[in-house]
Amino acid sequence: MTPDAEFGYELLVCRYAELGWHPTDGPRPALVSRQLGTAERRWDTVVIEVDPAAFAARRAFGERTIDSDLLHVVRHAPAAWAWYRDALPHPGYPWRYVRRAVHRAAGRDLIEKRRRNNRIQLRRKRPYPDWVERIVAIENKPDLNRSAADRLADQLAHDVETGLADEAWLATETTGERVEPALLREMPVEAGILATDFSAGGRRDAADVAWHPSDLSPGDARSRDPDVETLRLEIAERAYGKGWRSFHDTMRPDCRHFELRREGRGLVPYCAAKGRVPTARECSGSCPSFTPEPPTWRTKGWPIEGGPGKGLKRVLARRRERARDRIEPGGD
Repeated sequence: MTPDAEFGYELLVCRYAELGWHPTDGPRPALVSRQLGTAERRWDTVVIEVDPAAFAARRAFGERTIDSDLLHVVRHAPAAWAWYRDALPHPGYPWRYVRRAVHRAAGRDLIEKRRRNNRIQLRRKRPYPDWVERIVAIENKPDLNRSAADRLADQLAHDVETGLADEAWLATETTGERVEPALLREMPVEAGILATDFSAGGRRDAADVAWHPSDLSPGDARSRDPDVETLRLEIAERAYGKGWRSFHDTMRPDCRHFELRREGRGLVPYCAAKGRVPTARECSGSCPSFTPEPPTWRTKGWPIEGGPGKGLKRVLARRRERARDRIEPGGD
């Protein structure tokens, strides 16, 4: 059954994309995240299409996001020892911040550093790979009424104009009508439309293409502005580290009423007190129904493994790792 909250719908769209992307051209290696973007624009669902071999090389840098400051160091670290100011391009901000990033990168074993003649030198441990092939933005709106359509039209038009994503989609619940209402709304013709049916939960065949998108990428990838390329890589890195199951970071899995319920091949949060999928805003310490786990639950196991809330976090983390494993060459 489709969750009532748009939040639950968003999670099922993410699971569908993880299982069955691309909807028109067959399976493509990809990782999925949610609620990512820039200061001007935040996307509901983000699909990062990757090169499997390059993705495996990226995983050698660890499982955490490499933030923008670290990227500046890691991408340009030289093969031979060099003073960091000679090795790295000018960042556009004071060098002292670069120096801090060099220390952080070395602390995470992303590069090597040493001090010679009172100067900090660095060299790379391995080349940073070109692992991102395409970025796809999906806006989720299960109930596409006219006011929602007007807002989404402006947002999708922004995506088309900026070209930050290579494809833009609208995902909406199918109505079963001969002509889906989404096709009658004033949407940019460049944006694709996915008509979803999650009555059986998240699954590979839960969506049909009602309108095919245009390719928003430049004909020659080298013609894209370098700043845009850097921003795309920063988004991809956040998607890599965060994934789409990180909702437990902003919710309260340590509440007695918090559960994970299966929706087809997906898992969504469920509030036993409310009897439905809660929103991320509702599931907080200020909720009237919030009941923390007893201390005896939280101290189970040795070393301390915690109660059901920590167990749910481990389940979601393992699923994220399995999704990453499938992308690499030879993955199932």
